[in-house]
Amino acid sequence: MDELSLSTQFITLAILLVVSGFFSMAETVMMASNRIRLRHLSKENHRGARLALELLSKTDQLLGVILLGNTLINSLAAMLTANIALMIFGEEKWTLEAGALFVTFCLLVFSEITPKVAGAMHSDWLAIRISYALTPLLRIAYPAVWFVNLFVKPLLRLLNLHSRQGTEGHHLTAEELRAVVLDSGQFIPIQHRSILLNLFELEEVTVADIMTPRGEIESIDLAAPFEDIMAQLATSYHTRVIVSENDPMNVIGILRLRHLLGEAFNSEISLGSLRERMTEPYFIPAATPIYTQLQFFRENRQRLGLVVDEYGEIQGLVTLEDIVEALVGKFTTRQADVGVRLQWDDDSTVLVDGGMNLRELNRQLGLDLPVDGPRTLNGLIIEHLQDIPEVGVGIKVADVPMEIIQTQDRKIKRVRLHMPAQE
Repeated sequence: MDELSLSTQFITLAILLVVSGFFSMAETVMMASNRIRLRHLSKENHRGARLALELLSKTDQLLGVILLGNTLINSLAAMLTANIALMIFGEEKWTLEAGALFVTFCLLVFSEITPKVAGAMHSDWLAIRISYALTPLLRIAYPAVWFVNLFVKPLLRLLNLHSRQGTEGHHLTAEELRAVVLDSGQFIPIQHRSILLNLFELEEVTVADIMTPRGEIESIDLAAPFEDIMAQLATSYHTRVIVSENDPMNVIGILRLRHLLGEAFNSEISLGSLRERMTEPYFIPAATPIYTQLQFFRENRQRLGLVVDEYGEIQGLVTLEDIVEALVGKFTTRQADVGVRLQWDDDSTVLVDGGMNLRELNRQLGLDLPVDGPRTLNGLIIEHLQDIPEVGVGIKVADVPMEIIQTQDRKIKRVRLHMPAQE
């Protein structure tokens, strides 16, 4: 090496620093690359993406060839720097120390930090290009890489660190995929993003979370006077009505009002015709996930079911439309839905019905009220206080100040919510 001129050695050192920078960049690029995007490009027959996936499927070999090349180049650079220092400064005591400091600085700036930062910023673009160079290098250096891995693999087993080969270990979890949707920005419209986020809750949301509570179900009692029954049917805005007899819990059928139109015009409706037009009630366990229930509705050709608890007591009613609206949001113009959209007033408060579903309340007002217990605001407040509060009582649940405005029949009817303080 002494026979080389000083300028030649400096040029060689510069080349070694560039090559070392390539290996450092390659390490960061390959480890930071988006495997989902690479799979997409590979399915479109992109050769660079396919080569990158093949390299990532052999992580031990990939890192082996990169670190082998990087270590070898860095060692040569250190030796060359020491020789340059001796040629310039002679056999002084501080010569080698100065050379070590110089090569360390050069390696950090030009061969480590700069290329790694650049690689991390453009990992996806660089991965499919660097793979063209790494693939032949791995073939050439395979014997050395194989020999080194003979010692690496037993050491990993000794430390109980079993490597997961292939890209299968990099599939996104549901929470990671949810985060991707949230961070999608302008790539996914807000309406579509909302639907996708609702899909992640399919296994967590049950029919009890979206049902119409028992107290709000409209039903007719066949034991009531016939005139009262007809008046109720004439003013009903539902397409189906629950039919009971003597006791609201004694449901004997479901009546579709559309089937009564012909008889209504001919004034031929009677208790007998009502019984003939009824269909068998369809009962649903309260803990059934809405996705499962959606499948059951399809298999049983049903659109409405009565939700029952573990004792068989009717808790509410759920329809196919309720499930669809839980996924895509409110889209009907039913009278019962008029005015349900909530928003904060100018004084940062909002008046809410006590029977409102907590999930819907969180969605509309951007709150984080707990949904793993009671399903309505009334139930949440009563559970928190362990008592039915009086009007004017104020509480704070999940950092949301609340004021009881109206109570009726052992239930909280109206609550004023105050916007949580921003941290």
